[in-house]
Amino acid sequence: MNLLLAEDDAILADALTVQLRRSGFEVEHAPNGAVAEYLLLKNSYDIAILDLGLPMVDGLTVLKRLRAARRGLPVLVLTALDSLDDRVSGLNAGADDYLTKPFDFPELQARLHALLRRGRPLAAGQDLAQLNFDRAARRASVQGEALELSPREWLLLDLLLQERDRVVTKEQIVAAWAQDRGENGGGNSVEVYIHRLRRKLEGSGLQIRTVRGLGYLLEADSSAGGAPAAP
Repeated sequence: MNLLLAEDDAILADALTVQLRRSGFEVEHAPNGAVAEYLLLKNSYDIAILDLGLPMVDGLTVLKRLRAARRGLPVLVLTALDSLDDRVSGLNAGADDYLTKPFDFPELQARLHALLRRGRPLAAGQDLAQLNFDRAARRASVQGEALELSPREWLLLDLLLQERDRVVTKEQIVAAWAQDRGENGGGNSVEVYIHRLRRKLEGSGLQIRTVRGLGYLLEADSSAGGAPAAP
Protein backbone atom coordinates (compact mmCIF):
# COMPACT_ATOMS: atom_id res chain seq x y z
CA MET A 1 0.00 0.00 0.00
CA ASN A 2 1.57 3.22 -1.19
CA LEU A 3 1.06 6.21 1.09
CA LEU A 4 2.01 9.85 0.78
CA LEU A 5 2.73 11.63 4.07
CA ALA A 6 2.56 15.43 3.75
CA GLU A 7 3.94 16.77 7.04
CA ASP A 8 6.34 19.65 7.67
CA ASP A 9 7.31 18.64 11.22
CA ALA A 10 10.46 16.60 10.51
CA ILE A 11 10.47 14.79 13.87
CA LEU A 12 6.82 13.75 13.58
CA ALA A 13 7.27 12.80 9.94
CA ASP A 14 10.25 10.56 10.74
CA ALA A 15 8.40 8.86 13.60
CA LEU A 16 5.28 8.31 11.51
CA THR A 17 7.28 6.99 8.58
CA VAL A 18 8.88 4.34 10.77
CA GLN A 19 5.56 3.28 12.31
CA LEU A 20 3.71 3.26 9.01
CA ARG A 21 6.37 1.15 7.34
CA ARG A 22 6.18 -1.32 10.21
CA SER A 23 2.43 -1.47 9.51
CA GLY A 24 3.01 -2.44 5.89
CA PHE A 25 2.86 0.90 4.09
CA GLU A 26 5.32 2.13 1.48
CA VAL A 27 5.77 5.75 2.58
CA GLU A 28 6.84 8.79 0.58
CA HIS A 29 7.29 12.02 2.50
CA ALA A 30 6.47 15.55 1.32
CA PRO A 31 7.85 18.29 3.63
CA ASN A 32 5.73 21.10 2.15
CA GLY A 33 2.59 21.73 0.14
CA ALA A 34 4.33 22.34 -3.17
CA VAL A 35 6.08 18.97 -3.05
CA ALA A 36 2.89 17.26 -1.84
CA GLU A 37 0.87 18.66 -4.73
CA TYR A 38 3.53 17.68 -7.27
CA LEU A 39 3.78 14.10 -5.97
CA LEU A 40 0.01 13.64 -5.64
CA LEU A 41 -0.56 14.73 -9.22
CA LYS A 42 2.44 12.85 -10.63
CA ASN A 43 2.39 9.53 -8.78
CA SER A 44 -0.19 6.91 -7.88
CA TYR A 45 -0.92 6.31 -4.19
CA ASP A 46 -3.43 4.19 -2.32
CA ILE A 47 -3.96 6.79 0.41
CA ALA A 48 -2.58 10.10 1.67
CA ILE A 49 -2.07 11.78 5.05
CA LEU A 50 -2.22 15.54 4.70
CA ASP A 51 -1.37 18.27 7.23
CA LEU A 52 -3.30 21.50 6.65
CA GLY A 53 -0.56 23.78 8.00
CA LEU A 54 1.99 23.06 5.28
CA PRO A 55 4.46 25.75 4.14
CA MET A 56 4.60 27.12 0.57
CA VAL A 57 1.15 25.78 -0.34
CA ASP A 58 -1.30 25.14 2.49
CA GLY A 59 -2.87 21.72 2.85
CA LEU A 60 -6.41 22.91 2.16
CA THR A 61 -5.34 24.27 -1.23
CA VAL A 62 -3.50 21.04 -2.01
CA LEU A 63 -6.62 19.07 -1.13
CA LYS A 64 -8.90 21.18 -3.32
CA ARG A 65 -6.53 20.88 -6.29
CA LEU A 66 -6.23 17.14 -5.75
CA ARG A 67 -9.98 16.70 -5.73
CA ALA A 68 -10.26 18.69 -8.94
CA ALA A 69 -7.81 16.30 -10.62
CA ARG A 70 -8.13 12.90 -8.90
CA ARG A 71 -11.27 12.57 -6.85
CA GLY A 72 -10.87 8.94 -5.85
CA LEU A 73 -7.79 9.05 -3.62
CA PRO A 74 -8.62 8.61 0.09
CA VAL A 75 -7.20 11.50 2.13
CA LEU A 76 -6.89 11.65 5.91
CA VAL A 77 -6.29 15.15 7.24
CA LEU A 78 -3.92 15.15 10.21
CA THR A 79 -3.66 18.60 11.77
CA ALA A 80 -3.50 20.69 14.91
CA LEU A 81 -6.45 22.77 13.63
CA ASP A 82 -9.28 21.45 15.76
CA SER A 83 -12.08 24.03 15.61
CA LEU A 84 -15.46 23.15 14.14
CA ASP A 85 -14.88 25.57 11.25
CA ASP A 86 -11.55 23.90 10.48
CA ARG A 87 -13.13 20.44 10.44
CA VAL A 88 -16.01 21.55 8.26
CA SER A 89 -13.62 23.29 5.84
CA GLY A 90 -11.45 20.20 5.58
CA LEU A 91 -14.37 17.86 4.96
CA ASN A 92 -15.98 20.23 2.48
CA ALA A 93 -12.69 20.49 0.60
CA GLY A 94 -12.73 16.73 0.09
CA ALA A 95 -11.11 15.08 3.11
CA ASP A 96 -12.34 11.55 3.78
CA ASP A 97 -11.42 11.71 7.46
CA TYR A 98 -10.11 14.31 9.91
CA LEU A 99 -7.84 13.57 12.87
CA THR A 100 -6.43 16.23 15.16
CA LYS A 101 -3.06 16.36 16.90
CA PRO A 102 -2.07 15.07 19.38
CA PHE A 103 -3.23 11.57 18.45
CA ASP A 104 -2.48 7.93 19.17
CA PHE A 105 -0.91 5.93 16.36
CA PRO A 106 -3.28 2.92 16.75
CA GLU A 107 -6.21 5.25 16.02
CA LEU A 108 -4.45 6.69 12.98
CA GLN A 109 -3.69 3.19 11.74
CA ALA A 110 -7.30 2.07 12.26
CA ARG A 111 -8.64 5.10 10.39
CA LEU A 112 -6.28 4.47 7.47
CA HIS A 113 -7.39 0.86 7.15
CA ALA A 114 -11.05 1.90 7.43
CA LEU A 115 -10.57 4.32 4.53
CA LEU A 116 -8.85 1.65 2.46
CA ARG A 117 -11.74 -0.76 3.05
CA ARG A 118 -14.28 1.64 1.64
CA GLY A 119 -15.33 0.93 -1.89
CA ARG A 120 -16.15 3.31 -4.65
CA PRO A 121 -19.57 4.95 -4.87
CA LEU A 122 -22.42 2.60 -5.72
CA ALA A 123 -22.79 2.12 -9.47
CA ALA A 124 -26.14 2.11 -11.22
CA GLY A 125 -28.02 -1.16 -10.90
CA GLN A 126 -25.86 -2.59 -8.11
CA ASP A 127 -26.77 -3.82 -4.65
CA LEU A 128 -25.52 -2.53 -1.34
CA ALA A 129 -26.67 -4.60 1.66
CA GLN A 130 -30.42 -5.10 1.02
CA LEU A 131 -30.74 -1.94 -1.08
CA ASN A 132 -30.86 -2.05 -4.86
CA PHE A 133 -30.20 1.32 -6.45
CA ASP A 134 -30.49 1.90 -10.19
CA ARG A 135 -29.49 5.47 -10.97
CA ALA A 136 -30.05 5.16 -14.72
CA ALA A 137 -33.61 3.86 -14.34
CA ARG A 138 -34.21 6.03 -11.27
CA ARG A 139 -35.44 3.06 -9.25
CA ALA A 140 -34.60 1.82 -5.77
CA SER A 141 -35.85 -1.08 -3.70
CA VAL A 142 -35.29 -2.67 -0.29
CA GLN A 143 -35.49 -6.46 -0.13
CA GLY A 144 -37.29 -6.40 -3.47
CA GLU A 145 -39.89 -3.85 -2.36
CA ALA A 146 -39.87 -0.67 -4.45
CA LEU A 147 -39.14 2.55 -2.58
CA GLU A 148 -41.50 5.42 -3.23
CA LEU A 149 -39.20 8.43 -3.19
CA SER A 150 -39.97 12.07 -3.80
CA PRO A 151 -37.53 13.98 -6.07
CA ARG A 152 -35.72 15.40 -3.04
CA GLU A 153 -35.57 12.03 -1.30
CA TRP A 154 -34.10 10.50 -4.45
CA LEU A 155 -31.43 13.19 -4.75
CA LEU A 156 -30.63 12.86 -1.04
CA LEU A 157 -30.23 9.09 -1.29
CA ASP A 158 -28.13 9.42 -4.43
CA LEU A 159 -25.80 11.91 -2.73
CA LEU A 160 -25.46 9.81 0.43
CA LEU A 161 -24.65 6.72 -1.65
CA GLN A 162 -22.03 8.55 -3.70
CA GLU A 163 -20.39 9.76 -0.49
CA ARG A 164 -21.15 6.72 1.67
CA ASP A 165 -18.94 6.39 4.74
CA ARG A 166 -18.16 10.10 4.37
CA VAL A 167 -19.87 13.00 6.09
CA VAL A 168 -22.32 14.92 3.91
CA THR A 169 -23.10 18.43 5.15
CA LYS A 170 -26.46 20.20 5.02
CA GLU A 171 -24.90 22.67 2.62
CA GLN A 172 -24.00 19.86 0.20
CA ILE A 173 -27.55 18.52 0.33
CA VAL A 174 -29.13 21.91 -0.29
CA ALA A 175 -26.69 22.54 -3.15
CA ALA A 176 -27.58 19.18 -4.76
CA TRP A 177 -31.27 20.02 -4.56
CA ALA A 178 -30.78 23.51 -5.99
CA GLN A 179 -28.58 22.30 -8.83
CA ASP A 180 -31.02 19.63 -9.95
CA ARG A 181 -34.35 21.24 -9.20
CA GLY A 182 -33.62 24.93 -9.37
CA GLU A 183 -34.89 25.43 -5.85
CA ASN A 184 -33.35 25.97 -2.43
CA GLY A 185 -34.40 24.10 0.70
CA GLY A 186 -33.75 25.39 4.20
CA GLY A 187 -31.84 23.61 6.93
CA ASN A 188 -34.98 22.45 8.70
CA SER A 189 -36.27 20.74 5.55
CA VAL A 190 -32.99 18.78 5.34
CA GLU A 191 -33.71 17.27 8.75
CA VAL A 192 -37.27 16.44 7.67
CA TYR A 193 -36.09 14.59 4.56
CA ILE A 194 -33.34 12.80 6.49
CA HIS A 195 -36.01 11.55 8.91
CA ARG A 196 -38.25 10.36 6.07
CA LEU A 197 -35.43 8.61 4.27
CA ARG A 198 -34.31 6.86 7.46
CA ARG A 199 -37.75 5.31 7.79
CA LYS A 200 -37.78 4.18 4.17
CA LEU A 201 -34.34 2.54 4.53
CA GLU A 202 -35.45 0.32 7.43
CA GLY A 203 -34.50 -3.27 6.65
CA SER A 204 -31.90 -2.22 4.06
CA GLY A 205 -28.89 -2.93 6.27
CA LEU A 206 -27.94 0.74 6.00
CA GLN A 207 -28.40 3.64 8.37
CA ILE A 208 -28.05 7.41 8.20
CA ARG A 209 -26.06 8.57 11.20
CA THR A 210 -26.01 12.16 12.41
CA VAL A 211 -22.48 13.48 12.98
CA ARG A 212 -23.18 16.35 15.34
CA GLY A 213 -22.01 19.70 14.09
CA LEU A 214 -20.96 18.31 10.71
CA GLY A 215 -23.74 16.50 8.84
CA TYR A 216 -24.89 12.99 7.97
CA LEU A 217 -23.18 9.69 7.23
CA LEU A 218 -24.59 6.68 5.34
CA GLU A 219 -23.04 3.48 6.68
CA ALA A 220 -23.74 -0.17 7.37
CA ASP A 221 -26.31 -0.66 10.10
CA SER A 222 -24.47 -2.38 12.97
CA SER A 223 -27.63 -2.75 15.09
CA ALA A 224 -28.80 -5.85 13.16
CA GLY A 225 -32.47 -5.16 13.23
CA GLY A 226 -32.51 -2.41 15.86
CA ALA A 227 -34.63 0.69 15.76
CA PRO A 228 -33.81 3.36 13.18
CA ALA A 229 -31.64 6.26 14.23
CA ALA A 230 -33.33 9.26 15.76
CA PRO A 231 -33.70 12.36 13.59
